[in-house]
Amino acid sequence: MRERIYRFMQGRYGQDAFSRFLLGAVLVCIVLNVFLKSNLVSAATWFLLFYVYFRIFSRNYAARSRENEYYLSRTAKFRYWLDQQRRLADERKYHHIYVCPKCRQKIRIPKGKGKIMVRCPKCMHEFQKRS
Repeated sequence: MRERIYRFMQGRYGQDAFSRFLLGAVLVCIVLNVFLKSNLVSAATWFLLFYVYFRIFSRNYAARSRENEYYLSRTAKFRYWLDQQRRLADERKYHHIYVCPKCRQKIRIPKGKGKIMVRCPKCMHEFQKRS
């Protein structure tokens, strides 16, 4: 069975970031339709679902690739911001992040060191913080 699926998908575009986004949109539409019971939402759900499968099973690599690149270029800033927020959340496990009161520079201090004097690397202003 696995080989049959593999052979069937040969030469087809498959799944990419835009397809995953559209599948998420389909799930959101399904949840909305449970609460709203709207024919418009139901039609949008079916349209998106057919479009996702059309993209996945398509043999036109160039067109699907252009669609994906357009999606990635339009969402690049948001994905970068989201990645920064994830990184900051990971850093907060082991570090405090303070802002210099003079120049507003972010300063990362390791946790668990007690009260320490912090020197801003940008303006050399010193201030006391608890780590």
